[in-house]
Amino acid sequence: MLNRLLGTKIGMTQIFDENRNAIPVTVIDVGGWFVTQVKSEDNDGYSALKLGLPRRKAKGKNKVFLHSKEVLVSKEDIKKYSVGQRISLKDFSVTDKDKVNVAGISRGLGFQGVVKRWGFSGGPSGHGSTFHRKPGSIGNMCSEGNVVKGKKLPGQCGCKRITVKGLKVVRIDEKMNCLFVKGAVPGKKNTLLFIEKQV
Repeated sequence: MLNRLLGTKIGMTQIFDENRNAIPVTVIDVGGWFVTQVKSEDNDGYSALKLGLPRRKAKGKNKVFLHSKEVLVSKEDIKKYSVGQRISLKDFSVTDKDKVNVAGISRGLGFQGVVKRWGFSGGPSGHGSTFHRKPGSIGNMCSEGNVVKGKKLPGQCGCKRITVKGLKVVRIDEKMNCLFVKGAVPGKKNTLLFIEKQV
């Protein structure tokens, strides 16, 4: 059984528990992956599976797979898999009561100012003010006016790898190969996600 798996984000919805309480969940599709390479410690120095997600329409010999990533596997479990084998939710050792860590690339928001990027309050918004949404003074007296490294300034916002830990698995749909996780995960629709069972 695998403790790590790959998936794609379908979106968010809500389901109801026994007490009719609404639970916000993220639906993750973990089906459709195939083993493209088996790496063992004898040949490669570590044991892992290289998984590929085929495209709906192949655009040539070199663009058959939409995603191709590695998943670490233990020495004992690596012998159970072979090239061409399809990976489904049944191969993932997780139950309804387990928690998982989900990592992915967050949505890219482009170049943003300090108000949107860091949550600065900004200055007065009246007509006489010349402050508005500027960052303000960034120099430092003790460093002779040099800007200290790590200062919060305008720049690229989002598009970073983020890991959300301790998400509870609410439901497992083996027929559709979908995992229902409580809460939000990084990324937009069809984002590649790395799922790991929390020990």
